[in-house]
Amino acid sequence: MANLFGSALTLAVFGQSHAPAIGCTIEGLPAGYTVDEEQLQRFLDRRAPGNNPTATARKEADKPEILCGIANGVTCGAPLTAIIRNTNTRSHDYDELRRIPRPGHADYPAYVRYGGHNDIAGGGQFSGRLTAPICIAGGIAKQILEKLGIHVIAHAQRIACVDDTPLDPMAYRSEQEHAILSNALPCIDGRAATLMQENILAARSEGDSVGGIVECAAYGPVPAGIGEPMFGGIENRIAQMAFGIPAVKGVEFGAGFGSADLKGSENNDPYGMRDSRVTTLSNNAGGCAGGMTTGAPIVWRMAVKPTPSIARPQQSVDLSSGSNAELAVRGRHDPCIVPRAVPVSEAVCAFVLLDALLQDGAVPRVLGEA
Repeated sequence: MANLFGSALTLAVFGQSHAPAIGCTIEGLPAGYTVDEEQLQRFLDRRAPGNNPTATARKEADKPEILCGIANGVTCGAPLTAIIRNTNTRSHDYDELRRIPRPGHADYPAYVRYGGHNDIAGGGQFSGRLTAPICIAGGIAKQILEKLGIHVIAHAQRIACVDDTPLDPMAYRSEQEHAILSNALPCIDGRAATLMQENILAARSEGDSVGGIVECAAYGPVPAGIGEPMFGGIENRIAQMAFGIPAVKGVEFGAGFGSADLKGSENNDPYGMRDSRVTTLSNNAGGCAGGMTTGAPIVWRMAVKPTPSIARPQQSVDLSSGSNAELAVRGRHDPCIVPRAVPVSEAVCAFVLLDALLQDGAVPRVLGEA
C-alpha cells in the first residue's frame, strides 16, 4: 500500500492536511527504550509551520498524542500509534482549486485518479503536512539510534543559489550540529543562513518561491555490511522514503552526480587500518557500496523543488468548462520548503537505518538482550 513503508520496522501514515487529525502507526519498535516526549516535541517543532518568517503563516502546535505503544515511558513491544490534531485550517482558500488545478501540484492527476472525489483542501493526502507523522516515527528512531551512539543530522546545503558549508563526510562534528540548530535557518554558516533568508523573503514579496538542496548524514558505529544488494539496498530504501516527501525531485549519495566527472582513481575510496579496524580513507560513496554500508558515515542529499503554490498568475485550465484559465493561488504557503524539510530528511534517514539494523539483527528486539 502507498502509505505503508518498512520491513522489520514498518510505518503507516494516515490523514489529510485539513482532516481532524493526521498520524502514524509504527510496528516493530524494539522494546525497553525510553521515549523522551519533550525531545520529540522539540524535533517536531523544527518542522512545524509558522515558526519562521520564511514559512507559511499557518500555525499548528504539531503536538503528538501517543495513543498506544508506550508503557511507563518506554516502548513496550506493541504497535505505537500517534496523532496530531489539525487546528488551524482554512479550507475555503481551496474552493477554486476544485475546478482549476494548481500547476506543479498533484491536483490534476489526483482529480483524474479519484474521479474528482479527492480532498483538495490543503492538498489532502498529497500535502507536505503528512511529513509531520514521518517526523514522529523518525524522531523516535533518532532517539533509539542516539542511545546506540549514532547521530543523524542535516542542514540546508543550498537555497536560491546560496551554498552552505558541507557536512564533514568522515566524522561527526558537534559544532556543526550546534550551528545548524542555532542559526536563523538550519545552516552551518551563519552568513549563508542570513543570505538564504533574504532571498526567500525577496521571492515571497514577488509572489514567488525558491527551492534548494538538503544534505543529511548518519554518523557513528554503523557496522559495515548492513543492507542488501540489488533492490533492497540502503540507498534504495532511503531514496524510496525520501520520495514520499512531496517536494523531493532528486536524491544522491556521496559524490553523487559529480562522480560522473571523476576518474576511477579519484572516485574510489581507498581502505586503510585505523584502531585495528578497516576503514575508508575518503567517502565519495556516501557510506554505501553494493547496497550495503561501508562503515563510513552515510551521506546523502535531496533536491527540493520550489513551492508550487505561488501568488503569481499561472496558466491552468477550468475543468468544469473545459477552457483555459489563469490561477493565482490564495492562502498560506511556504515561499521555500527547504528549511522545514531538513528535519524530515533526518527522520527518513533514522527510520530507514533503524529498520535495516533491526532486520540484520544488529539491534536487539529487547533492550539489554545479547
